[in-house]
Amino acid sequence: EDPSLEKHFKGHRDAVTSVDFSINKKQLASGSMDSCLMIWSMRPQMRAYRFVGHKDAVMCVQFSPSGHLVASGSRDKTVRLWIPSVKGESTVFKAHTGTVRSVHFSSDGQSLVTASDDKTVKVWTVHRQKFLFSLSQHINWVRCARFSPDGRLIVSASDDKTVKLWDKTSRECIHSFCEHGGFVNHVDFHPSGTCIAAAGTDNTVKVWDVRMNRLLQHYQGNAVVNSLSFHPSGNYLVTASNDSTLKILDLLEGRLLYTLHGHQGPATCVAFSRTGDFFASGGSDEQVMVWKTNFDAGDYGDVLKTQKSGTSVDGTHHTLVEMDCGVHLKKTKTQDSGRNHEQQEEENSLANTLEHIMGQLDVLTQTVSILEQRLTLTEDKLKECLENQQKIIQNK
Repeated sequence: EDPSLEKHFKGHRDAVTSVDFSINKKQLASGSMDSCLMIWSMRPQMRAYRFVGHKDAVMCVQFSPSGHLVASGSRDKTVRLWIPSVKGESTVFKAHTGTVRSVHFSSDGQSLVTASDDKTVKVWTVHRQKFLFSLSQHINWVRCARFSPDGRLIVSASDDKTVKLWDKTSRECIHSFCEHGGFVNHVDFHPSGTCIAAAGTDNTVKVWDVRMNRLLQHYQGNAVVNSLSFHPSGNYLVTASNDSTLKILDLLEGRLLYTLHGHQGPATCVAFSRTGDFFASGGSDEQVMVWKTNFDAGDYGDVLKTQKSGTSVDGTHHTLVEMDCGVHLKKTKTQDSGRNHEQQEEENSLANTLEHIMGQLDVLTQTVSILEQRLTLTEDKLKECLENQQKIIQNK
């Protein structure tokens, strides 16, 4: 069944640049050239929040893994961390000397990677927004940077026509993929962490294996590709293009599954929800659209076992990476089914509690940062008052 349009959000006053779902799918964040960040509620009759703070276009937004924070990067060279609630409080830090094009949380929610027109990629701690280190080998604007699922690698895409792979511990560039004929707009890791996909102004999407550093698949479109997102199963990829379409690629078959028309004008960004049953897109037409996926293969594990190779669009045969994660997960589950049910239940509730605690911690540290900022402001004001008083006394 074809993907279908589920919701249609209007509220931005300029092109939408970025979209992201929270973990529970209850909220969707979007950034726009109108300098605002918006949080849309996926539940009916719930209101949208408009967050004001950036002094210029918001280029990128992302929810933290716990869903309790949203990071945004802007043309005003800053990154803001927001609590996605009614108040919309945020802390801000000067991240780069150029436009911040991309923000991304590590999967443990502890680090943040940013990419900028100042040609650098930077890594920060989330809790104190402390700068950790810089990666600077690109020779042009960096459009996008992402952590690998295990947090050990970083991938970055640039207008210098390269995609670079970095080791987070040694901070060294391990490999440069130079097969792009144009600027690279967007890059992301496959959920298994074994390969990456990159979208470019040469109208292509390329999929590389990061273990052997070789090209696995190559999709040739007829318009600039602005953004892409992997389905959590790892079997599909959705792209957003300048010809106003969204395309769904079947990675196992190596072919185009659907072309979706909805936006009037370039489709600028696209993202699957964390469970993969929805995806959202944004465009130059100021609109945010949410689509119901509808094409999920029932049991991903089985699909992966049966189809390990696909023919790519240009007709050459590529063997697809063995998508380890899906298969192993399925196996361990079936072996464990002998284990008693209560133990499983207990573990699940424990995991949920831990996740909740982590989320609360995120909010607490963020609140502390906000209070610290306010305190500094108050101290500055006090200092000013005292100085003024001194002056008055001296003049008398």
